[in-house]
Amino acid sequence: MVFVAWVLLSNLPALAVLGEDASSLRDDQVHMNASLRSVQMPAYKVHELRTPAGMVVREFASSSGRIFAVSWQGPAPPDLRQLLRSHFEDFQQAAEAQKGRGPRGVLFVQQNGLVVQVGGHMRSYTGRAYLPDEMPSGVRVDDLR
Repeated sequence: MVFVAWVLLSNLPALAVLGEDASSLRDDQVHMNASLRSVQMPAYKVHELRTPAGMVVREFASSSGRIFAVSWQGPAPPDLRQLLRSHFEDFQQAAEAQKGRGPRGVLFVQQNGLVVQVGGHMRSYTGRAYLPDEMPSGVRVDDLR
């Protein structure tokens, strides 16, 4: 139950938004005081932000520049309200419905074209969110780390 509360109430720095354009990436870098490294893959581009506090956020952009997935790992969770923006309400409703179910510390949401997987414990949080219908051809979910 504590885990779901953290997911719903987290208020750490904002990130580029799932399903939107990657144009805010530089703003995210400055806001988070993060280093930025981008790697071109055959079907998409990975933008990796690393903060001094140890948070690593990877934003996966299609060739059109649209973010189709994000993943994170670090000592604290990202702000999922900001990260998921227009998808947050669906996520929040599904997360509320799962309170008290499933393995402790693990949350899996699949609703309205959104998949979110969140897990971890204090000082070790991981997760990913993606839009399956917007993933480029040939990209596997396992690639989204």
